[in-house]
Amino acid sequence: MPSTLIIERADFTDPALHAFLQAHLDDLEPTAPAESRHALDLTGLQQPRVRLWVARDGSAIVGTVALAALVLPDEPGHEELKSMRTDPERRGEGIAAAMLEFAIADARSRGVRRLSLETGSMEFFEPARRLYARAGFAPCDPFGSYSADPNSYFMTLGL
Repeated sequence: MPSTLIIERADFTDPALHAFLQAHLDDLEPTAPAESRHALDLTGLQQPRVRLWVARDGSAIVGTVALAALVLPDEPGHEELKSMRTDPERRGEGIAAAMLEFAIADARSRGVRRLSLETGSMEFFEPARRLYARAGFAPCDPFGSYSADPNSYFMTLGL
C-alpha cells in the first residue's frame, strides 16, 4: 500500500470522482447483462443510507468503497459493501485491501453486525472474490432484494 494513501469521505462535487465512478460502471458493462449489474451510479451513492469513501494517493483518486445500510426488518445492523474499485493501473498495490479494512472498521465502530456483498461470478471478479475471502467473507445466499442469478456471487461477514 502506498505510504501516501489517504482514505476520506467522498466529495460529490469533485469531477474526478464522477469520472472514476463512471469508469467503474464502464468496466462492469461488458461483464454481465444489465439486469445482473448492481453497481450504484452517482445518484445511488448519494442516498442518505450510503457512505462512500475515496482513496487518494496525492491528489489522484485511486479507489472507492461504500457501505449501504440494508432495510431488512428481520435483520437490523446489516449493511452491504458497494462500489469497491481500484484504479486498474494501481491494482496489486494493496489499495483495495486497505479500503476494505477501512470499511470493515467503520462498520464495526458503528455497531454493524453483518456486512454482505454481491459481486460477479465471472473470471473478471476472481481477484475481488479472493480479496473478500482473505478478509473473512464467506459465500452466502442472496440477501436483501437480490435473487439467485448465475452472474452473481454473494458473500457475507459477521462482525
